[in-house]
Amino acid sequence: MTREIVLDTETTGLSPAEGHRVVEIGCIELNNHVPTGRHWHKYFNPERDMPDEARRIHGLDDAFLADKPLFSAEAGDFLDFVASDTLVIHNAGFDIGFLNAELERVGRPALANPVIDTVKLARDVNPGARASLDALCKLYGIDNSRRSLHGALLDSEILADVYLELIGGRQVALALGAATNAGSAGSSAVQTTSTRRRPAPLASRLSAEDRAAHDSFVSALGENSIWSKYQA
Repeated sequence: MTREIVLDTETTGLSPAEGHRVVEIGCIELNNHVPTGRHWHKYFNPERDMPDEARRIHGLDDAFLADKPLFSAEAGDFLDFVASDTLVIHNAGFDIGFLNAELERVGRPALANPVIDTVKLARDVNPGARASLDALCKLYGIDNSRRSLHGALLDSEILADVYLELIGGRQVALALGAATNAGSAGSSAVQTTSTRRRPAPLASRLSAEDRAAHDSFVSALGENSIWSKYQA
């Protein structure tokens, strides 16, 4: 089983070297590229003021963050959740830089997890195309209408959908089967959801003619098409 963590942060600014801090972390767990329903999400008191430029991006202000925990109180729980598994991050250098600065501040070692940067992945898959999260949602038909403001958990959910498309499309997840809800339930920040399965699968509504027409269409796409690889 391959476990990956799709991760995003929100911060008070652009650089930890300038004293900016992490104010939100959102993580989505994937097993074999399928969301399991488990996630880790926290807001933090940054112990400093929130610049207007940052507040306009994510909507988090001083009053909202005043009673939130310090990063130091949640660092261990965060590290337990991400473990040593691969992190999937959009523009990974930004988030990793901030997370490592927070970890160094509380005397913890830097993250050593493998990292997949979906900006680089998107540029490899779609050369010349824009690689912003909004542009990728438009490219792949992913609904991001809830994203009026940036938010670490929401952006992680959206990024999980984008990542799936970048590695071969939603068909890949269907082929891998239903997700399993794994892991221990010790943290209040980790939540698990599950769905009920039908006692028996629905009968196919495709006729033999439909299947033949589809096979003919896929053949016309060429052997390098996503559908051809999926059916193989």
